[in-house]
Amino acid sequence: MTDFDPEKFEEKYVHYFEELETAYSNAYQTLHGQYDSEVLRAIDRQVLSESEPVYEGDGEFSVRLPEDVDERAASLPGDEATFETVLTEFTDNIERELRSIFTFET
Repeated sequence: MTDFDPEKFEEKYVHYFEELETAYSNAYQTLHGQYDSEVLRAIDRQVLSESEPVYEGDGEFSVRLPEDVDERAASLPGDEATFETVLTEFTDNIERELRSIFTFET
């Protein structure tokens, strides 16, 4: 587990790069096998690769998605409902992983 400093999170890629990679990877692995791997991989590479994890305060994180997420979704495999379901679950898992890694929840 990693000690968390909200001020350092402002420069998260300098101070917490490994933790961020771990959170995204763990979230991916949690969903692997539950959803079509082509859809999951496409969301990971085409949407979440350009997302921004944000510390909201009080141990809460969010994932800010790229502004053109709808355009990106149109070029991905699967239907809109599947895309929305997988994306929501993926971002929820990333947020949960960040809380866990930074010891806000066990």
